[in-house]
Amino acid sequence: MPLPDGTDELARSASGGDAAALDALLVAVRPEVLRLCARLLPHREDAEEACQDALLALSVGISRFEGRSSFHTWLYRLTANRARSTYRVLRRRWLVEAHGVPLPEMPDPRRTSVIAGTRLDLLDALDAVRPDLAEVVTLRDVLGLGYREIAALVGVPEGTVKSRIHQARQQVRQRMSDG
Repeated sequence: MPLPDGTDELARSASGGDAAALDALLVAVRPEVLRLCARLLPHREDAEEACQDALLALSVGISRFEGRSSFHTWLYRLTANRARSTYRVLRRRWLVEAHGVPLPEMPDPRRTSVIAGTRLDLLDALDAVRPDLAEVVTLRDVLGLGYREIAALVGVPEGTVKSRIHQARQQVRQRMSDG
């Protein structure tokens, strides 16, 4: 689902300090941000929380949008990082509330669909690899960005992106097969 026409112009205006453009931008991108969060997080309420967190991060960080990549790409990166961060916070909160001490969480198969359980396993595996590896593999394999787009977004050569994705896939595959 692409962003509405005019989103890049709104983002440029918002990054320059235009409050009305920021308000319009937040309204325009919310459905896409929620969709992206839902691709990572298995429960609607968690995706909603991650969406709100991403929109807040967007409004606070829009001044750092420099236009080196498309706004859509920048938004994907921000959203993926916020969704992973929200998952870590929710997981930690659940572990403390349920057990009083941090313990490894295993999805309850009676209450978790196969797809949701797989997403939880993926998020756990991504949480166990270096952040720079988790970010590029999430952008590529979960959100579907191209290598060139990722390279521009993270500021490294395309070959480095490919290498990081390869490393991340190996580590994630290993973590998921060990679990």
